[in-house]
Amino acid sequence: KISTKEFQARVRYARQGAVNRYMQTYQFAQMFGSDPNTLQYFMSSLQQAAAQLDATSIGQGVLDTMIGDILIRQEAEQRGITVSDEEMEKGVQEFFAYYAEGTPTPTVVAPTVAPPTLSATQLALVSPTPTMTPTMTATPLPADVTPTPTLVVTPTATSEPEPTATPFTFDMFENNYDEAVTNLKTGLDVSEAQLRDIIKSSLLRDKLKAVITADVEMTQEQVWARHILVADEATAQDVLLRLQNGEDFAAVAAEVSTDGTKDYGGDLGWFYREKMVAEFSDVAFTMQVGELSQPVQSEHGWHIIQVLGKDTRSLSQQEYDQLVELKFSDWLEEKRSSSEVETFDIWMELVPTEPSIPVEYLPESLMQGLPTQPEIPLPNQQ
Repeated sequence: KISTKEFQARVRYARQGAVNRYMQTYQFAQMFGSDPNTLQYFMSSLQQAAAQLDATSIGQGVLDTMIGDILIRQEAEQRGITVSDEEMEKGVQEFFAYYAEGTPTPTVVAPTVAPPTLSATQLALVSPTPTMTPTMTATPLPADVTPTPTLVVTPTATSEPEPTATPFTFDMFENNYDEAVTNLKTGLDVSEAQLRDIIKSSLLRDKLKAVITADVEMTQEQVWARHILVADEATAQDVLLRLQNGEDFAAVAAEVSTDGTKDYGGDLGWFYREKMVAEFSDVAFTMQVGELSQPVQSEHGWHIIQVLGKDTRSLSQQEYDQLVELKFSDWLEEKRSSSEVETFDIWMELVPTEPSIPVEYLPESLMQGLPTQPEIPLPNQQ
């Protein structure tokens, strides 16, 4: 059961995080938004960030997260998965970016499958990108610099050592933690226990995710394909007929496709099955290299697909992490569907609307000049 008090505390916590992210973007706009084109980019980014504070959207997101936390705790308990006191303290420290053994370095996973070369069929479908041969060229000197014909070694003064960043010590972590706990309590009415509960839920989620997705492999069956996306079936049929009559795929894609890949001949590159919507992958993974699909409908529109390659390939670390997250999200969604979860629409009337973005820092204020960034009440957190 989720109480109103717990729900509202979590919403305020989520809102503060969204406000902090907004203000960070606003700070970048202060620094780099003097150019009209750059300013337009920041305006769009700020409007999107402000939209995240919509009461219904943020309330639904928090409610879904809290329900997920409960299901994860129940499953973890059934599987005997726990968070020890030592793991909890380490998790709290890392939440505040304190790493007792030093900041972890990302591990680079070497490919286990060599990338294939293009086959004769693939060469007939697409032109490979030529490999550039490096050419030795002289680097021109700036106009105001005169070349020195002879190297003359002259003594130089001893350089001053560069200043180094102050190490983030355990004492500093404790000070940051105490300050955050105070700010959470006085500013958001979020207790220390609730903060630690948020952190513990994250740790349990990671441990359960590792178990649920243990069978996800670094190598996956993948397809290399290109597509043309249009709005309706009739247009898709017309596109298919043009391609069957010999028109160039890339040229037709550039002319009629509504997808961003139109500028690249519709090329989607290599992808694993779960990376695309099911309707698309279900067709692409059954096709032969060179084959054109019949029109395929998805939530994005109507596709004409052509497969350019099929192979078992290694994922990048980012792709692997995304696949693991997707598999776990699917498992959690299935778990929720099979559980007796009951929600009441009254929660919509209970969503807090504070904290909020100060009026003077809304996106429109950028068009009138940028005021100085206000003080953010909470320290930066991961």
